[in-house]
Amino acid sequence: MGVKINELVPAREIGFRQLSGKVIAVDSSLFLYQFLTTIRQPDGTLLMDSKGRVTSHLVGLFSRTARLMQYGLKLCYVFDGEPPKFKHQEQQRRHDLKEEAKEKYKAAVEREDIEEMSKYAKRTVSLSKEMIEESKELVAALGLPVVQAPSEAEAQAAHMVRKQDAFALATQDADALMFGATRIVRNLSLVGKRKQTNRLSYQNVQPELVELSNTLNLLGIDQDQLIALCMLVGTDYNPGGIKGIGPKNALRLVQQYGKGFDKLFESVEWSKNFDTNWSEIFNLIKKMPVTDKNALKWKSVDSDEISKLLIDRHDFSSERVESTLQKLLREKETKQQKGLGDFL
Repeated sequence: MGVKINELVPAREIGFRQLSGKVIAVDSSLFLYQFLTTIRQPDGTLLMDSKGRVTSHLVGLFSRTARLMQYGLKLCYVFDGEPPKFKHQEQQRRHDLKEEAKEKYKAAVEREDIEEMSKYAKRTVSLSKEMIEESKELVAALGLPVVQAPSEAEAQAAHMVRKQDAFALATQDADALMFGATRIVRNLSLVGKRKQTNRLSYQNVQPELVELSNTLNLLGIDQDQLIALCMLVGTDYNPGGIKGIGPKNALRLVQQYGKGFDKLFESVEWSKNFDTNWSEIFNLIKKMPVTDKNALKWKSVDSDEISKLLIDRHDFSSERVESTLQKLLREKETKQQKGLGDFL
């Protein structure tokens, strides 16, 4: 779902050259869901190998990661762990929406309505354990660190950015700011354009840098107040937030009550909207489990392992895979030569 406060968050465009050489922690599930949603046949069917196994996530992950690596980004992929108990309601809501979309997809198939089939197929996206494990396998074969979060990947990645183990967190959601990430990078894709919602036109998309300090200064609040603001609007742990309160109204209320959170949540009748006390959600967000046990190490690309996974196991085009790998190796050699030249 994500916290819908993007309209309050200041951002500035940033180029890939400015990100070159910097460690970027990636919220893996965000990327993988994007690939499963967008990399499909015209009727909405996912890409599959000869045995009927889904490959859309691997196609996107290999292509995007390789391109970002060519730009010099030092990626590390962070994967979700055990979801908090307060997320179960949101997970059930998502499940129900997918089941509803499946029924509408079946009806569109019967009508042979390609447009509707594509529309509803994208809403049935589900990330299986097998997809996640294969994604980890591919990331590792590309020589990149795989970080396993004890709970929420965004909280873990935000922790890494706060510790300065990473420059920024790649995500589209403001949840990362709620978890205390000092920097996030949005739109870290290379498509260059994105289809506008419910329109046939496209808009240009460029990477954007969001800094937590700038956000808090602009809004005139601190980190705890930002968490309270997000809770009013709605998080994955209190879906929907307080009815009738949008981002701007939530900001006004947080500014009005300052650090008086008991009075703030009493004034919006929190207890009539949620069975759980506001402080439990607040403390969960502020103290989400994270770990320091993941050592970040970058290794050489393992071409053999990539070929086994993509070509042998999933029928990828050997020409395309080998072409991408050659580009990666050439880019690495170029950087090494430049570095040696600087040394000499």
